[in-house]
Amino acid sequence: MSIVNDIRTAFSRRDNALNQLLLINVLVFAVLILIRAIFYFTGIGLYDDILRFIALPSNPVALMYRPWTVLTYAFVHEGFLHILFNLLNLYWFGSLVREYLGDRKLVNLYILGALAGAFLFVLSYSFVPVLQHAPATIVLGASGAVMAVIVGAATLLPDYTFNLIFIGPVKIKYIALAVVLISLAGVDGGNTGGEIAHIGGAMLGFLYVRQLQRGRDLGRPVQAVGDWVGALLSGRPRLRVTHRSRPAEDTTAPRKGKLVKPEQEEIDLILDKISRSGYESLSKEEKQKLFRASQK
Repeated sequence: MSIVNDIRTAFSRRDNALNQLLLINVLVFAVLILIRAIFYFTGIGLYDDILRFIALPSNPVALMYRPWTVLTYAFVHEGFLHILFNLLNLYWFGSLVREYLGDRKLVNLYILGALAGAFLFVLSYSFVPVLQHAPATIVLGASGAVMAVIVGAATLLPDYTFNLIFIGPVKIKYIALAVVLISLAGVDGGNTGGEIAHIGGAMLGFLYVRQLQRGRDLGRPVQAVGDWVGALLSGRPRLRVTHRSRPAEDTTAPRKGKLVKPEQEEIDLILDKISRSGYESLSKEEKQKLFRASQK
């Protein structure tokens, strides 16, 4: 089928992280809809058990038996509007992160945001007095991971402008501030656990980009695990690199056929310039350096 081929093509490309994240969420949503319909018509009452198997529990003991849920919950949605708004935000803000930082940094931000949201959710229900005695619950949805992407994009490019319907041009730092305040305002409502996960993701998004601007990539463990899993699934052996002594050469000049990676200090300066004056203020040379750095 052409659909299967389209999906296979989307996942075979190495520079397609944003579409892959969107597609995983859509596929999980579609599969759950199909399972729910089948169980309804056949009278099988196991749908809630399947949902609990992949959603994140607030009870740490239950989490010990389902540790994978710290990540799987971030790809599970209930309701069309739930997934629609999450994926729209992921597409809009994820496109910015991907353009300026590259595919790997986008995946790092999404995964770390999901983990941070899960951590704050479980921690809150374990130690916050008003939540300790609350009934056990679960949380699901990409909102925590998407919040990390939103706040990460706003931290990287605070003055970048979106044209919102009925409102007009708005800087994304104000959009990020608004969504964080909405989450804070909703912690005493009917989605306490979800709002807490949002806040955890937002905090991670800010921290990740700030550390990246200082030359520290908090996502290196995510990349290492992803590379290992990719090599395992593809069946390709991991390459071992052996360094040999070579004659001295001029390292300042680019070698034909190879991209020369700009130094981290240069990238930090370029990112600071973007934060102050926007992407359009960069020279052609600075844009090329930023692009080459995103290929790492």
